[in-house]
Amino acid sequence: QVQLVESGGGLVQPGGSLRLSCAASGKIGRIYAMGWYRQAPGNQRELVAVMTTGINYADSVKGRFTISRDNAKNTVYLQMNSLKPEDTAVYYCNLRGSIWGSEYDTWGQGTQVTVSS
Repeated sequence: QVQLVESGGGLVQPGGSLRLSCAASGKIGRIYAMGWYRQAPGNQRELVAVMTTGINYADSVKGRFTISRDNAKNTVYLQMNSLKPEDTAVYYCNLRGSIWGSEYDTWGQGTQVTVSS
């Protein structure tokens, strides 16, 4: 079973920066994708950034957010710069992979990011 623990959310002023971390533990096996999604009140969960064989970003965060991964620590990061009030949401880490022929799709508990003056 795979577990994800997120950290790094908080309150930041517009134009500020935050870095989110997501550490994976357990029987991880082969990773297909590792990424970040977000959900604002009243909205559906949406993709922010994901690493598969390449990297994809939502248009709304391109040039401001950077996803990276430390394979030795099984940790994925989301560096968020030039934050805007519309970036306010709960951010979720997601890991998709397989082990011993069984696929999994695991979510973290979410971390709140609030951008406000």
